[in-house]
Amino acid sequence: MSILNNYTDFMVEKYENFPQSRYLTLIILRKAESEMIFRTEGSGEGLSRDTVHAGLDDGDPISRVTISKRKQTAVERRIGRELLRQHNLLFYAPDTKGERKEEAGNICALNRNKPCGICADCMIYGYAVGGGGAQKSRVITDDAFSILSYQAVTAKRTFNALYDNNTMRDPVTKEASASIQADEYVKPETLFIDMQTLKDLTAIEIRYVIANMLRSRRYGAISSRLGKMRNTLVGAIFSDCELFSNLELTQSVYARLGPENRKFPLKEKQVKSEVVAAVENLSHAVIGNLQILGDTEVDELVDEIRHIFISPDEVKRLLDDITELYSGE
Repeated sequence: MSILNNYTDFMVEKYENFPQSRYLTLIILRKAESEMIFRTEGSGEGLSRDTVHAGLDDGDPISRVTISKRKQTAVERRIGRELLRQHNLLFYAPDTKGERKEEAGNICALNRNKPCGICADCMIYGYAVGGGGAQKSRVITDDAFSILSYQAVTAKRTFNALYDNNTMRDPVTKEASASIQADEYVKPETLFIDMQTLKDLTAIEIRYVIANMLRSRRYGAISSRLGKMRNTLVGAIFSDCELFSNLELTQSVYARLGPENRKFPLKEKQVKSEVVAAVENLSHAVIGNLQILGDTEVDELVDEIRHIFISPDEVKRLLDDITELYSGE
């Protein structure tokens, strides 16, 4: 029996057009496993960062590296879309008359103003059409913050671009290249805390979203060849309202670690324990009905999803069942 069966009051049985106040908040620990760069591609700017208070009750401001909400969900929804494409579950986009022309250039695509509006990606992560029509995302995200300060988790590296002859001298003109640059990067083993709120999802949609998050491994600026990241589901909370923010949780964990345990790299096991404790503490201030999954239940949920994705047949069944939810839309 699925662990989700114990929390059916916080999920919908079928897709609903109207909000139902059924929430599942995922608590995620994101760990950099290589050099990573988080910035707006082509902007020429440095790493994304924000100056905030260090802890909940700490008046001293610090600068933290941030992973924007879009950089998180863009990666994860594309992982899901790869599966949908593999199983022919991305459909043709409708025209202004609602007709779906079966043309190669008319298949559901991101950033081309051609959402089909009936696939799992469109209906869960949302879409908007320039000429009209939209689906609000039911995966609500916020910026993820590094636990430690920007100064503690970043460094700068100088690099050059070699020619085909493996030197910095043009093999044709014999002129020396001046293409020596320096990039700021996030150090390997930097930890970020993130929360994703799933609103009014069915059990099978929840499995799909969690799988997308757990299966996503490459984040960051394209020009840096992307960095490797590991996502761990640390907690899950069912509720009838939204909870505290990413920033509050990050500040709370920072404070709980104490000065002696804020040395880079942080001990991941200790951070996980402090995240669980911080979630419990912050939940006391939430005005609503909450059900926090225990560590064993979280592990069971992850194992359940892992077993589904071991089997191609089970994956196909999951995707087909999700797609069937929108057949009447």
